[in-house]
Amino acid sequence: MTAIDPQALADEEREARRARLFTRINKADTWFQVLGLSFVTPILKAAAGDNPKAQAKKIWRLLGVPVLAILGFLLLWGTLAPQVQTSLGAVPGPKQVWTEAVNLHQDAQAKAAKEAKFNARVDARNAKFIANGQPEKVKQIAYTGSPSYYNQIWTSIKTVFFGFLIGSIIAIPLGILAGLSPYANAAINPLIQIFKPVSPLAWLPIVTMIVSATYTVDDGLFSKSFLNSAITVTLCSLWPTLINTSLGVASIDKDLISVSKVLKMNTWTKITKLVLPSALPLIFTGLRLSLGVGWMVLIAAEMLAQNPGLGKFVWDEFQNGSSSSLAKIMVAVFTIGIIGFLLDRLMYAIQSLFTFSSNR
Repeated sequence: MTAIDPQALADEEREARRARLFTRINKADTWFQVLGLSFVTPILKAAAGDNPKAQAKKIWRLLGVPVLAILGFLLLWGTLAPQVQTSLGAVPGPKQVWTEAVNLHQDAQAKAAKEAKFNARVDARNAKFIANGQPEKVKQIAYTGSPSYYNQIWTSIKTVFFGFLIGSIIAIPLGILAGLSPYANAAINPLIQIFKPVSPLAWLPIVTMIVSATYTVDDGLFSKSFLNSAITVTLCSLWPTLINTSLGVASIDKDLISVSKVLKMNTWTKITKLVLPSALPLIFTGLRLSLGVGWMVLIAAEMLAQNPGLGKFVWDEFQNGSSSSLAKIMVAVFTIGIIGFLLDRLMYAIQSLFTFSSNR
């Protein structure tokens, strides 16, 4: 009989565990990239003992260099900002902006507590009427206090997603039609070239007048200001999705089209089984571009039309002209940028999920 070496068995088991660990790290790397955390992969690999020197170079490139650049930016900002005087005082540095960010957070908490207290009083009032046998006096009274910073952020996010969704519902079918039919493409292309460059500042007055004339109910599902902003987002953001969808559909392999003819697929089957899976990467590229455009457009529309949201917050602070206004505006600038980044990551994550599902 051949003797079994316990040490060899232990080594094999250790190598198997190490291989399984690296397999899990490589699988997780896809999601780290989606989340913008690609530097985590070399850290995990270095901790697992995979060529620490090479992984250290990757960590420096993916984490060290960006952190160093951010620190350099903060140092330059903090040094130069006090030297620039404006009508609202000196440009605030990182410390002043952070202080205002904390103040906005505390103000939001105070307003949330005030709203909760108001709602509790309304509930107690209604409960008292019900207990006294007077249900006809029960009323749901809306809180009318000023919105907090977080409320305005949430309003902007809801508005941009509504406008983006409507734009996508319009753009994707039109893009598929334009990609499949040269005649449809010839009809749609001039409209794209004319309306794509139009600024939201030009669309907004037209949208406002049309909404005011057609949406006459006062207690509808959506407020007029919400529709003004959302429709403006739709009109400005649908073009990248339409163009990329058309390009993706038009560039699919002609052999696939031939196969669909041989198999005598109907139009719906051809679109869902052949066209969309092949065009998906370009469609999602268009969707990511559209969402980014929509977010920029929304902020401008809110500022111009004084619709609730981050844009109105920036304009109100500019008009306020207090000593802290400029710092609050800069907090809003960073908020807008961070949310824009997170929206792009969200679309990238959805794209990764769809791509993974279509490849299975």
